[in-house]
Formats: sequence, structure tokens, C-alpha cells
Amino acid sequence: MTAGAWAELLRVSALFTVPGDALAGAAAVGRRPDRSTALAACASLCLYEAGMALNDWADRDEDAVDRPHRPIPSGRITPRAALTAAGALTAAGLALAARAGRPAFTVATGLAATVWAYDLRLKHTPAGPAAMAAARGLDLLLGATATRTAPAPRAARAALTAAALLSTHTYAVTAVSRHETQGGSTTAPLAALAAVAGIGGAVVREGPASRRAPARILLTALTGAYVRTAARPLAHAALNPSPPLTQRAVGSGIRSMIPLQAALAARAGATGTGLALMGLVPLARALSRKVSPT
Repeated sequence: MTAGAWAELLRVSALFTVPGDALAGAAAVGRRPDRSTALAACASLCLYEAGMALNDWADRDEDAVDRPHRPIPSGRITPRAALTAAGALTAAGLALAARAGRPAFTVATGLAATVWAYDLRLKHTPAGPAAMAAARGLDLLLGATATRTAPAPRAARAALTAAALLSTHTYAVTAVSRHETQGGSTTAPLAALAAVAGIGGAVVREGPASRRAPARILLTALTGAYVRTAARPLAHAALNPSPPLTQRAVGSGIRSMIPLQAALAARAGATGTGLALMGLVPLARALSRKVSPT
């Protein structure tokens, strides 16, 4: 078992899409990132990696046929090691969330349950995309609830709105990912393309940041970066739904979560957080050339 095999199993190139969930959630409820936010982000990272390890453990027989090069079917990582890692990372994520407060632990418990249900039961059912979408939404709410002070009703609604937008994007990308090994679907990329356009429009509508010209310009730029990153590969996959182009669309859809999180933070008035998150984009792009995020 090598470090490269574990990096592939855990999809380390996709890790850069995770911390922004907690940061966007904190921004939505009007909080500056603090120790509790950091704990929530670390919990998110652990639970995300648990899901990656569990996913490959659950799909090991299918991958032996469609993706024999993956770490488990190729013999570089044993199924037992992958399952052990999934359990250990889940426990670590819940422990970190507990230190961020009881509300965060409650959300993290629901997130962990959703991750395990998706990988073990729901992934190949019609409920699969909805389960994945729920997991991303809960991840954002984990950041929003990582405090011992409950947010005001208006802030709570803002967090739910941000979670719904991120969940919608996740649902669309997950629906496309179902065709990444076989290709052949034009409908899924087209539907995802429409979803990206709708999300972009919703993000730039009236919000706290839209009342100030500089913040409005930044919000528009971040939203444009999100739409540009996600839309072009989806359009290519819709025109030619081959496995390589479909996989590229899924990878870009995953990476585009970073500018979406940045835009959601800026929409809530946290322009500094939005700019900081955009610094993760080149890192995610560079690492994805070495380790596939899908």
C-alpha cells in the first residue's frame, strides 16, 4: 500500500472543495471563521474522506470490471484497509464536530448517516443523487451550526438557502456522474447545464453584498467563475456524451464547487472569505491532473 494509492482512493484532489462548505455556512449566518468553524471544516474533511474510502469498498466488484486500475481491484489497497479507514475517519469526524458544539454534532451525525447510506444502499438507486445532494447541504449547515449560539431566524433561513443552492448543484453533477463510465446521456448534462445557469442567477440576486458596488462586482465575478468552470465541460458532454467528456464534466462540476462556495460567502457579505476560497482553485486544478477527483 503506497501513498499514491491512498491519495487515489481518497480523491485528494477533491479535498479542496470541502472546507468551503463550512466557511460558506459560517458566512451565511453572519459569523467570522473561528475555532468552531475550523473544527467543522476538519470534521467535514474526515467525513468526506470516509465517504471516498467507503465508496470504493462498496464498489469493489463493479470497479473490478469497469475500473480495474483503481486501488482496491488492482490490489494496491485491501478491502479491509479501506473499510477500516472509512470507519476511523467517520469516528474522527464526529469527534471533531462534537467539539464544535452539540448542534454541529447533531448535523454531523446526520451527515455521516447520509454518507454511509449513500455508499452502501442508495448510490445505484433513483434516490442516489438526492442523497449526495443532502450530504453537501448538511456539510454547509455543519459550518453554520458550529457555534454554541443559535443563529437568528433570518440567518438560519440564509443558511438554508445557501445549502439548497449547493445541494442543487451537487444533485446535477451526481446525475451526470452516473454516466461517466458508459457515457451516452445527453439529457443529464443538459439538465445540469440548466441547473448551473439557474444557480448562478439565484446567487447574484438581491443579498447583503448586492447593496455595495465593489461587493456586487466581486459577487458577479465569483459567480461568473462558477458558471464558466461548470458550464463549458457540461456543454461539451451534452454535444458528445462519450465517457471521457462526461468524466471531464463531472470533474469540472466538482471543482466548480469552490467558486460557488466563494460566491455564496461573498453573497452573505464575507468578501474576504470568498477571495480566500478562490485561492484553492489553482491547487485543485493542478492536483486533479495527477489524481482524478472522480
